[in-house]
Amino acid sequence: MPRLFAIFIALSASLLVVGPAQAEVTVLTSIKPLQLIAAAVQEGVGQPEVLLPPNASPHNYALRPSDVRRVKDADLLYWIGPDMEGFLPRVIKTRTKPSVSVQTLPELKLRHFAEDSHSHAEDAAEHDHDHRPGTLDAHLWLAPDNARVIAAKMAADLSQQDPANAAKYQSNLKAFNQRLDALDARLRTRLAGIADKPFFVFHEGYDYFESTYGLQHAGTFSVASEVQPGAQHVAAMRKRLQEAGKTCVFSDPPLRPRLAETLTAGLPVKLAELDALGGYTEATAQGYEQLLEKLGNDLAGCLESL
Repeated sequence: MPRLFAIFIALSASLLVVGPAQAEVTVLTSIKPLQLIAAAVQEGVGQPEVLLPPNASPHNYALRPSDVRRVKDADLLYWIGPDMEGFLPRVIKTRTKPSVSVQTLPELKLRHFAEDSHSHAEDAAEHDHDHRPGTLDAHLWLAPDNARVIAAKMAADLSQQDPANAAKYQSNLKAFNQRLDALDARLRTRLAGIADKPFFVFHEGYDYFESTYGLQHAGTFSVASEVQPGAQHVAAMRKRLQEAGKTCVFSDPPLRPRLAETLTAGLPVKLAELDALGGYTEATAQGYEQLLEKLGNDLAGCLESL
């Protein structure tokens, strides 16, 4: 009995030395692409959460009371910045824990919407009303090199908050970068054959991806959602499509613009979707690669089918 008692005392002492397990660091991201990057960094340690539900617009999302509580309570919060989630700054000001606007990270390669970024901007038919010339193009996650910068920041922050798992976060970061190397090689091979094929978009949100892989959309067809374009406006856009010949016009899911069918009727044009947000992509370590690979495959698939 004394021996058993001694063993009990020794085990109890060892538990006191180890102490209670550290609570998981809660990571909240504003949009799905940031959640996917965080999931790669946290693999095997924790699971990041995302604020916006699938297919919600980060430009004009309306926060619910439960969302406000989640923003306040998260240990680490990552968002793009006021150029993307204009609804967040007021709520973030109430936080006492770290918040990171990733568009401010100095290592990022950022783009701005230029005066000529709309391709023949003198044509009134072409203008993306969400993106004014000179403003920041906040779709920065679509450049793999930017994703590496974001992942490195997340790994550093998590290591500081959770030093017991610092080696795991750094190991995950290394694995993420290696997978991005392989993904980049696959995408360059996949997209090489469509570099000279014209295509059009309803939303000027793919420039980072296009620039990385040597692509360039031929034009942007966008109108304010509350305005029904007039006949002259539609005719000007149809003229651009007629001049292009066989082509694809891409829109964002989940809703195809009402204008799309009218615009392409009777023309050798295919309508397709490009999902830059990856709304329903599962938040796994490979989720970010899946988002980019699907974007590339959907783009190439439509243009190759013409």
